[in-house]
Amino acid sequence: MHVIVVGCGRVGSGLAVSLTAEGHEVAIIDRSSQAFRRLPDRWPGTRVVGSGFDRDDLERAGAIGADALASVTNGDNTNILTVRIARETYMIPHVVARIYDPRRAEIYQRLGIPTVATVTWTIDQVRRRLLQDAGISEWSDASGQLTLTEWPLPEGWAGRRLAEVEVPGKVSLVAVTRAGVPRLDATELVGQEGDVLQLAVMSGAIAVLEQLLHGRPGAGGGRGEPPFANGQPSTTRSQR
Repeated sequence: MHVIVVGCGRVGSGLAVSLTAEGHEVAIIDRSSQAFRRLPDRWPGTRVVGSGFDRDDLERAGAIGADALASVTNGDNTNILTVRIARETYMIPHVVARIYDPRRAEIYQRLGIPTVATVTWTIDQVRRRLLQDAGISEWSDASGQLTLTEWPLPEGWAGRRLAEVEVPGKVSLVAVTRAGVPRLDATELVGQEGDVLQLAVMSGAIAVLEQLLHGRPGAGGGRGEPPFANGQPSTTRSQR
């Protein structure tokens, strides 16, 4: 793939280096030639001094026929304008804009402009590492509404069907890592001590997931017992 990266800051330079390491052809644009010092001396890509929304500069970077473009400068307006030009003028099929303001990112996402809201992502990462019983977010979609996350299986879930952690439309069990080995038949398994769950979770369902996994006295019968099974209130205790 031919990829254009606009902005050679810490994010842009890191992205450019990782893409070339994966075998992609990369061109990077920045207003300052000094920014290219962040790149390795023998970095094989193309360096273009210029602007991401200047068509001459974009064409020097190979915008005609490019496969993807990421605009990751420190300016929201610059990034949005750049990806719009890339998509609407050069028909680049895969574009993404880095946005600092999460409210603006959500608006642009609804308009069909793929964005990564830096602040939203950072808050989520910090929060989950502060809360020891919570999962660790590994990936979020551009809107920040869908997250793939890992959760250690609570002690009270050993012996329970892992399928019970699912809540239709809110939480889906994707896989489980057991004894260091990932398994995709997670919904058919019974929980074991040391299991790590990989889950797809909608943003508004984190509290539901926490209640399912950790429970509360009176919410589901006892400590560690999920208050819901498959998204429905539990009225009787399963016999095992």
